Amino acid sequence: MRSEFDLIRRYFIHPAPHTRLSVGDDCALMAPSPGLELAVSTDVLVAERHFFGDTDPYRLGRKSAAVNLSDMAAMGAVPRWATLGITLSEQQGEPWVDAFARGFHDELQSFGTDWVGGDTTAGPLAVIAVTILGEVPPGLALRRSGARPGDEVWVSGTPGDAALGLRHLKESLPMTAEDRRHCLDRLETPSPRVALGLALRSIAHAAIDVSDGLLADLGHLLDASGVGAVLELSLIPRSPAMLRQQGLRGWETLVLAGGDDYELCFTAPPQAAPDIQAAAARAGVTVARIGAVTGGRERVLYDPAGRPMDVAWLGFDHFRKA
Repeated sequence: MRSEFDLIRRYFIHPAPHTRLSVGDDCALMAPSPGLELAVSTDVLVAERHFFGDTDPYRLGRKSAAVNLSDMAAMGAVPRWATLGITLSEQQGEPWVDAFARGFHDELQSFGTDWVGGDTTAGPLAVIAVTILGEVPPGLALRRSGARPGDEVWVSGTPGDAALGLRHLKESLPMTAEDRRHCLDRLETPSPRVALGLALRSIAHAAIDVSDGLLADLGHLLDASGVGAVLELSLIPRSPAMLRQQGLRGWETLVLAGGDDYELCFTAPPQAAPDIQAAAARAGVTVARIGAVTGGRERVLYDPAGRPMDVAWLGFDHFRKA
């Protein structure tokens, strides 16, 4: 493998049109657009916890960028700049580094985001750390704390597909080639809902991206807003792949708590429904109303027969033992 600086020059330097000084110095220099606030987020992906060591490197590069872009989407921010920290060993080799770097860059480029620096360190491929910065007009950032009693609860996409893909990898579930490809794409190359987040800035009261599971992340939003919610399982959208797993034990857990969806869950007043549907159509994303925000602190999920379900509003937790 080349030296650290040869690797950086060959694989990690790309044009950065929104940046005054990019890779190659001790710091990058960026100039935020006048009058806009900075939104900043950091995510760490750990081998064998967030990704398998044999994951295709190009797809892993794309996902490493996508999970951070999803945070920008949840805030209604335009993603502008990103940095990458990664440990690399001789075991990866330069073809691996090349594919990973191309995937990371391609995902950022699809949203006009500059890759402006980071750090590479020798060691096992154990940690991938990404920091992303975006811009949002003052007062328009979507926050978790804005949900109000009477709001409707919405979610984009079809939660649970990534978790179904992970379960297939672990258990070799019987699936059609089409369903397997769909679920593994959702797991390994999620689509951050940046366009939807931008469209919701003046419509939604609160938003969060679904990374740890629908109920868990909605629970964080409810906690921040000091409200409760009533949901209906039958309203939560499911993909054809998930519907074909109706007989699978625990499919409800995949939908409700599976994680790695990187969809948006948000609340908005009932009269905003036409605007939400129009915004989703412009963004090329499906959305569904799945419940309502209540004034108390209760959290109730009803089954299709109208009975409260005994479920924990929990999802993935880095520090909770399985």
